[in-house]
This record gives sequence, C-alpha cells and structure tokens, in this order.
Amino acid sequence: MKITVPHLGNVYIAVEALLNEMGHELVLPPQSSRRSLTLGTKYSPETVCLPLKLGVGNILEGIELGADTVLMVGGRGPCRLGYYAALEEEILFDLGKKVEFIVLDHPKEDFRRLRSQLLPLIRKKGWRALIRGLVLAWEKLMAVEKLERTSHYVRPRESEYRITSQLLAEALQRLRSAATVAEIRSVCRQGCEAMLAEAVKVDYQPLRIGIVGEIYTILDSFSNLDLEERLGHLGAEVYRTVSLVEWLKDHVIRSSLGLYSNKHLIDKAQGYLHASVGGHGLESVARTVILAEEQYDGIIHILPFTCMPEIVAQCILPNVSLDYQIPVLSLVVDEHTGEAGFQTRLEAFVDLLARRSEGEWAYGTPISLSRS
Repeated sequence: MKITVPHLGNVYIAVEALLNEMGHELVLPPQSSRRSLTLGTKYSPETVCLPLKLGVGNILEGIELGADTVLMVGGRGPCRLGYYAALEEEILFDLGKKVEFIVLDHPKEDFRRLRSQLLPLIRKKGWRALIRGLVLAWEKLMAVEKLERTSHYVRPRESEYRITSQLLAEALQRLRSAATVAEIRSVCRQGCEAMLAEAVKVDYQPLRIGIVGEIYTILDSFSNLDLEERLGHLGAEVYRTVSLVEWLKDHVIRSSLGLYSNKHLIDKAQGYLHASVGGHGLESVARTVILAEEQYDGIIHILPFTCMPEIVAQCILPNVSLDYQIPVLSLVVDEHTGEAGFQTRLEAFVDLLARRSEGEWAYGTPISLSRS
C-alpha cells in the first residue's frame, strides 16, 4: 500500500516511523500551503471547518504523488472530526479518485472494529512490527514536542533572528532519519542543546502568553499562520496548552482502561462550564483559568471558523478575562484570514500586555479582546 495522511503539524514524523516499520510506504503530501487550502476549499462544503478543508487538500496532493490509501482517525462527540473520513471519502468518490480509506476509531468504542481496521496495516509484517513501530512513533512524537517546547523558550531570547526556527527545522529533519530509540533521544538532546546555546539574552524576562483552543489550529503552523513563531519574534514566550502526547495518554490509553476523568477540568471551569462540549472547548476554559492563576500575562484563544466547541468557549472567555483580570484574544482562522491583519492584531495585543505589565493599567477595568 502507498499510504497518505493529512498533515497535523510535525506529527507526520511519528506516522512515518510507524508505517515504515510496518513495511508500508508513506506518500507524504507537500507541507500545507496556499495550494492545499485552495484545493480543499474548492471541493469541500463551504461551512465546514478549516482542518477538513486542509485535510482534503493534503489528501488530493498525496494522491497526485501516487497514494492509493488514506489513513485517518475517527472521532466522537460534538466535534465534527468523526464525520471527516466519511465526508472526505464522498468528496474523493465524486472526483473519481479511487482510493481506500483506513479509519482508526477509538479503541473504547469497539475494539473488534479497531482490530479489523488495523488488519490491512499489520498483514504485511505482523503484530510485532506494529509494536516496534508504535514504540518508535511514540519516542519521535515526544521528541518533536520537546524540541518545539525548547524553541518556544529560546525564540524570544535568541542571538540571531530566526536562528531558533532554523535549528528546529534541522533537528526535525535529523529526527526523521533516526532509526532507533537511542538515536531519537540523541537527536532530541543535541537539538535542544543547540537551540539553548542561542538563548543569549539570559536576563531578559519575556511576556508569557498561553495558547488555548482547538487542537489542529494550535499544532498546525500553516493554519495558525506561524502563531508561535510570530509571538516569539515579538518578544513573548509561548506556552502551548495542548500536547498530542498528553492527549493520547488521556483519551486513548487511560480512557480505554477506564482510568481517565475530566473532573479536574470541570472543577477549574466551575462557574463557567459544567460539562464537556466536545473537542477542546472545556479545556480552553479550564486552561485559561489555570494560566490566569499562574500569573500569565495574556491568553490567545485560536479556533477555526464554525468550530462548535470553541465557539462555546469563545463566548465564555470574556467573563474569565474579566473575573481574573487577564487579557484574552480570540483569533478565528479560515481560508480568508489575511496575514497582515493577523500580524497587526498580534502586535497590538503584545503591546497591550507590555504596557499592562509596566503598570500603565494598574487600575480600572481589565481589557478583553475576545471577539463575541
């Protein structure tokens, strides 16, 4: 099988390791681009969210490179992720694209079904190859997140403009080639050390900005217009509240064993939201409260246009902003989002936070920039 997958940030590095270990060829589509988005927008329903449109564009570009199979994950709850695979399959059928879909659903929903979905993948090399592939993929995913976290720390303190992004890209490329757990850990350590060596502004205390919102637009740099890099170059240290490693631990491993509870999030969101609304809606509210209690300078809430769970959170966050006296900026992205306006809003927000931290707004009503 020649398998393609839609992009989600740098997750392709882990997926590539898994599929290669199982004896399959990954047909990696080009990194998400304006062409990907144009293709996806052209053939998708107008009102679907940005992740689906980009996913359709990625898949079409993968098919152009020779892919005959699409690997997707399923979903459940109010988030429309659960409909993605079925809708994408219909779109490709209408376009005359003959490809197979392998959709991996949550193991807790129906383990037998998941097993049958995995069979086309494991048929070539067996279950042992699957286990080896999962180990390598997990190690690479953890390494990717550690490298990205290090870049968030270094970027506002870097010695040379964009040197952090350059070193991060080089480390990620080496990580793709790492074939053993020892190599993966070595590449990760060396990459982090190289970036930390460029953090020369040791006495600089940057603004601390937390990022909450929908998982795709947080993790995917194309869909969020390089949000983390832009903030770093504006002198802010970014904290990303969404971790795919932690999400998999909670919602796949612990949830499958009946060991996961979101009570800690519901407790933090008490008074604003009393139950999950799907996606990361509850997390966006709860994490904003947590970051406010940890004295972060500001919060950026990013979501795709029409995302139902995050629209709920967006309506609540101005109240959190007022109660905890922390500025919150909601950024809604879709295919029409303009780079100039996006940059202007970030610059204005960072300027607001800088003035606020200097005490210019020590009194009076706190400001929320959340769009309602």
